[in-house]
Amino acid sequence: MNNFSFIFPGQGSQSVGMMADFNDHPLIQSTFNEASQILNVDFWKMATNPNENIHQTIHTQPILLTAGIATWRLWQSKSDQLPSYLAGHSLGEYTALVASNAMEFNDALKLVKFRAEVMQKAVPEGVGAMAAILGMSDSDVIDACKEAQENEVVEAVNFNSPGQVVIAGNMLAVERAIEIAKSKGAKRAILLPVSVPSHCSLMQKASEELKEYLTYITIKKPNIPVIHNVDVKEHHDANQIKDALSKQLCYPVRWVETIEKMALHKISSIAECGPGKVLTGLTKRISAELRGTALINEGAMDEFKVLIQ
Repeated sequence: MNNFSFIFPGQGSQSVGMMADFNDHPLIQSTFNEASQILNVDFWKMATNPNENIHQTIHTQPILLTAGIATWRLWQSKSDQLPSYLAGHSLGEYTALVASNAMEFNDALKLVKFRAEVMQKAVPEGVGAMAAILGMSDSDVIDACKEAQENEVVEAVNFNSPGQVVIAGNMLAVERAIEIAKSKGAKRAILLPVSVPSHCSLMQKASEELKEYLTYITIKKPNIPVIHNVDVKEHHDANQIKDALSKQLCYPVRWVETIEKMALHKISSIAECGPGKVLTGLTKRISAELRGTALINEGAMDEFKVLIQ
């Protein structure tokens, strides 16, 4: 039997029709219904009908959590094999914690909705920005950000794969960093369609509010180790997990190191559990030894089940 891990996507993986390939499976449908009742929003309608709401942070975060857990529940109905590790990219870390039984789905939905609200409140729309810098080393991107700051904030915030780093901060500083990166040889440097500059120091206030909210959330020891974005470590203590979650808002997502850590622990296959294939693509770029599979339909799940036997 192969050692395998599950990873859960974050913002950017949402799309209308993202669960269509599951043919309205009852487990998928019931998970969406459950989330809709908890937050009093029709998430299934949002996921299946053309609309702009799905891209609003306050809806995107709960709907991605729901999609990830729906996919996880369907996997569990098909297989009794558990991953050796879990991880999630940014918001996906919350999905991983629910899958590990460290957090109740009900609590996590309310928590990510609150997280979205404080993130949007911390930086008014139009003030912050994020951009992807492609084809530069991590250190060169960090240097370009330092050069572009001019008393504003711009920082490297997502180390997604070798040659793909996302930066975030004040709009003008991000735009300056894009020009500097291009002048220093970046293959591409493009603004991302997001309303919140996640994982940079502009999120400090949101991080503090989230930390306070987390004091009311019950967190247990995960039954599957979860590797956290902020320090690339597994935590078993509730307070350490809460600390990692609140810090995550204003610290970088260390995704390359997360996947490398899995490879180091003799993981051979990684399944992306949730909509899209973004993380599967990153896995291939990070490690040639790891086999990535996106569980985007039941057929992919059945193939992955055979792969790990």
